[in-house]
Amino acid sequence: MGVQSLAVACGTLALCLALTTATNPGFVVRITTATNPGFVVRITQAGLDYAHEQGIAILEKKLAQLKLSDISGDSRVLHVGKVHYELSRLRLRDFHLPYTRITPISNVGLQVSISNAFAELDGDWRVKFLFVSRDHGSFNLKVENVYIKIFLSLGSDTTGKPTISTSDCSVRISKVRVLFSGRLGWLYNLFHSVIESRLRKILESKVCDNVDQYVQNQVQKHIQTLPVTARINAKIGLDYALVAPPRATAQSLDLYLKGEFYSLAHRSTVPFSPPPLALPPDHDRMVYFGASSYFFNTACIAYHKAGALVFEITEATIPKDVGFKLDTSVFSAFIPQLEEMYPDMPMKFRLSAPTAPFLTIGPGGISFQPVVDAQAYAILPNSSLAPLFLLSLTGNVSAVINVRSGRIVGSLDVGRIRLSLKDSAVGTFQVQLLQTVMNNLISSTLIPHLNAHLDEGFPLPLLDRIQLSNTLVKFYQNFLMLGADVHFQPQA
Repeated sequence: MGVQSLAVACGTLALCLALTTATNPGFVVRITTATNPGFVVRITQAGLDYAHEQGIAILEKKLAQLKLSDISGDSRVLHVGKVHYELSRLRLRDFHLPYTRITPISNVGLQVSISNAFAELDGDWRVKFLFVSRDHGSFNLKVENVYIKIFLSLGSDTTGKPTISTSDCSVRISKVRVLFSGRLGWLYNLFHSVIESRLRKILESKVCDNVDQYVQNQVQKHIQTLPVTARINAKIGLDYALVAPPRATAQSLDLYLKGEFYSLAHRSTVPFSPPPLALPPDHDRMVYFGASSYFFNTACIAYHKAGALVFEITEATIPKDVGFKLDTSVFSAFIPQLEEMYPDMPMKFRLSAPTAPFLTIGPGGISFQPVVDAQAYAILPNSSLAPLFLLSLTGNVSAVINVRSGRIVGSLDVGRIRLSLKDSAVGTFQVQLLQTVMNNLISSTLIPHLNAHLDEGFPLPLLDRIQLSNTLVKFYQNFLMLGADVHFQPQA
């Protein structure tokens, strides 16, 4: 039946388009899932309201292309007899949604409310009844005071993808008015109430069925295509699968994600569990992201296992403005044996982490004390390498975190580096003499190299064409919180 498309327009489009174009979640309170998440997303009521606004804007464009199917039926009219009618070539002329709202309902999911909706369309009619074989003309149809209430249940499947279904739906239409025109239009207007009643029953009986079908066949299929992993580069992936069903509160919608980095070559179990993550009840921004120390520490493990925490310092990697020549003649001032064993030969350092760094997050920010092995080599005339000495480097490192272009970006700042000698092929020497040299080398080569990679960032779990603005970063015990407002960029 065709006029049911009006109900679909009122209900499913306002509901589903709003959700599928802007569901980039949000959250509150302490989590009681079986597995603590490494990453949490909260979409607040302000975010839901923005999603709703964008959905309505898209709805208006969709309605301009809406095609309504024909309606036909039989009715028995007093003093007239059996009447067969057909309504065809339905054209939507006007459509208003004065009040629509998406609201999170605690322990239920989302409620979509549509009130005082109005639609007007025209088309062609054709009838056949007792003493007139056939007649036709045009008509105008107005559907007024449409009220629709839909409850959506949110869940997750075994793969960690979100699920959505209709848990309840109700519809009420106060008035349907039909005006016929044509040679005998005045006659058919005498029994317009029969057709109006018929159309109202069609709408009220079919709208929820169509909403349910649309949610199952369109919305659910759409969110099932959302990836739960992200490829960071050729070696590293990021798992954003749900670890629990989405949770609605009176003020927000919360998503609890795994938030775990892993090596693409070989994924193994992380040797520690995520700490509890309890976001504060902030609601000033449209969306919030909570990233626990687990999120960042699994990144450290994944990069370490992938062999990505290795860096070589050669003279070519040292900026020219540093004015440092990396060869044995410079280091022989601190290690006299070098001048005898390897006179005036270029050198290189191979830096590597013997274990994955482990960072901590607190109200003061992110900090960690990585341990780095620095193997020094002399580069012989035949380009082979002669091991010289192995240093262990450690120091206090702090991180600055920000959000840019939908990605978490950062930079590192290192304090004074502490040195110790682990092995030497050139005899013993005073390691402390190399303190200034190694500080300069690390700060001019390794730190800029790491910051360049951190500036590329890690992707936040956002849908396409979502831009963030008005961002904030706050640090708490074992996690940091990112807040932002959302802007949706429609397709051209």
